[in-house]
Amino acid sequence: MQPQTPEFARAASGPESELTWKDRAFAWRDRMCASSRFQHWIATFPLTRRTARRHARAAFDICAGFVYSQILAACIELRLLELLSERPRTAADLAAETAVPLPAMERLLAAAAALDLVSRRTNQRWGLGTTGAGIAGTPGLSSMIKHHALFYADLRDPVALLRGRTRETHLAGYWPYAVSADPTELQAESVKNYSRLMAQSQVMISHDIIESYPFRKHRQLLDVGGGEGAFVSAVAAATPDLDLAIFDLPAVAALAERALAENRDTQQIKVFGGDFFHTPLPRGADLISLIRILHDHDDGAALALLRNIHAALPPGGTLLLAEPMSATPGGETMGDAYFGFYLLAMGSGRPRTPAEIAALLSAAGFRKSKMLRTARPILVRAVVATA
Repeated sequence: MQPQTPEFARAASGPESELTWKDRAFAWRDRMCASSRFQHWIATFPLTRRTARRHARAAFDICAGFVYSQILAACIELRLLELLSERPRTAADLAAETAVPLPAMERLLAAAAALDLVSRRTNQRWGLGTTGAGIAGTPGLSSMIKHHALFYADLRDPVALLRGRTRETHLAGYWPYAVSADPTELQAESVKNYSRLMAQSQVMISHDIIESYPFRKHRQLLDVGGGEGAFVSAVAAATPDLDLAIFDLPAVAALAERALAENRDTQQIKVFGGDFFHTPLPRGADLISLIRILHDHDDGAALALLRNIHAALPPGGTLLLAEPMSATPGGETMGDAYFGFYLLAMGSGRPRTPAEIAALLSAAGFRKSKMLRTARPILVRAVVATA
């Protein structure tokens, strides 16, 4: 028997006879795209030149993505965007204020301008680019970017991570509940950093969620996994007549009590501590929210959580679940690429499609569920389910 040569046209999962017409069409396309002669032709032919350049740029951006993210990290670490949001500055001004040599600062500014983080202004000054202004104006985003240093360290050897050969990851240490045998035993010192990050980054999405759902039709909201109360605080400001409560790990609940007590408008919010997999949730709420929690957990744990929520709701009660989701049109890089590997490094959970979430909700006992429209689905999508 002659050894088989790998071909794009040959399916990995079966013999040639099992290929459908669609498989064969994609195989032909792959064969053509892999041909250097075809690549040269479409790059020079007037009608396909623009498409070829766009695909070449996309391929290069994937290769250079880590460099881009480190340029952004440098801008955040040096407070470059913060300084430029105050007023335009020259490269010399920025070099002096950040203790970076002028040639290096000029190099950073040129790189940041290529990424639209900064832009040239008059009289040799620099200001924010459109993308940079968006980052500078998004609360909590700078903290998340700084946090990515741990994520990058875990991705130094992605194959080892995929094969499960990475014993302890930085993200697992940062989010200890993901790998802890008994999360209720965690102390304040081990939860304060991630709780603060969640509180800061929650601001980015709270408005989108509140805008997508009529909270006023409910009497009481229980936010499960509510952290230090950033989401319920936003709900309190938008719907002051709604009774509010938080449930989270005991150490996190203690942080929430202190944070909420500092604001007169949130002092009435109740706080409960426990393990939301096993501890019965407080009864009485006709609305329970689960914000960026489900995707942190594997399917078995996620189902146990949803069943516990279902048991706490009255008949006809509502669950509002919001998080980034897999297979989001236009947001595949966020849901599938970013969160797919972030949660892998964290050691627990995975991004899910709306259909997968709906299946879990049905298995947990919810009668029906539907998707809501959010302003920025790349950041957060929402689904409501009826108990």
